[in-house]
Amino acid sequence: MASEGRTTMESVRKWVVENKLRTVGTLWLSGLAGSIAYNWSRPNMKPSVKIIHARLHAQALTLAALAGAAVVEYYDHKTGAKTDRYAEQFIPLESHKE
Repeated sequence: MASEGRTTMESVRKWVVENKLRTVGTLWLSGLAGSIAYNWSRPNMKPSVKIIHARLHAQALTLAALAGAAVVEYYDHKTGAKTDRYAEQFIPLESHKE
């Protein structure tokens, strides 16, 4: 059971690594929608202030997501996982010999 959770987390991490911009955009959009929903439930604020707060919350979430993506990128660079991922896409030099 623990290995199943580990493979699920590993597959999620792999998807996030391959789709960083999509992940950040999705987090931004969900943060904006969640913040608007939360702010709209507060009756003592003007609509313009609610929208500004929602935008600020979404920006903070986006910065956190970008920082997380930078940490994942650094980790992949440090462990060599990124090099291995790109090496699979190239033809080995030995196949070019005459």
